[in-house]
Amino acid sequence: MRRLLVLVLLLLLSACQSAPERAIAPPPLPEKVTAMPYATLLVRARQLATAATDASYVDDWIRLDEAARGLEQTAAYLAKADDVPAKHRDTLALASADLRKLAQELLAAANAKDVKKTTEVLTRVNTKVREMRLAD
Repeated sequence: MRRLLVLVLLLLLSACQSAPERAIAPPPLPEKVTAMPYATLLVRARQLATAATDASYVDDWIRLDEAARGLEQTAAYLAKADDVPAKHRDTLALASADLRKLAQELLAAANAKDVKKTTEVLTRVNTKVREMRLAD
């Protein structure tokens, strides 16, 4: 009886586990750049950076390409963001330009399927997005 109880318990525990979720990149923004809240764009940049990182771990170059394009587009929107926190107002143009450049580098690395370069650029992308966060 005790063995049966242990077996049932193990089966129940293993049945409750699900496959890890993949980071899904948000849908593209409209082509025409308009003002959007800074916080919304920052969340979007984090989602795209996470999706790019996840794609890089499994060498999913198509998803990595899409995430890089999304980051480039988000950087363009960031340049025109509204509700920008005071600590980022003076550096927003430079930060968005840096993020756009990094997205272009990531796109080139993904197209070349260069794992080392992709990893190096992703580190800089994640650092840049972290620097842009709302809280200190």
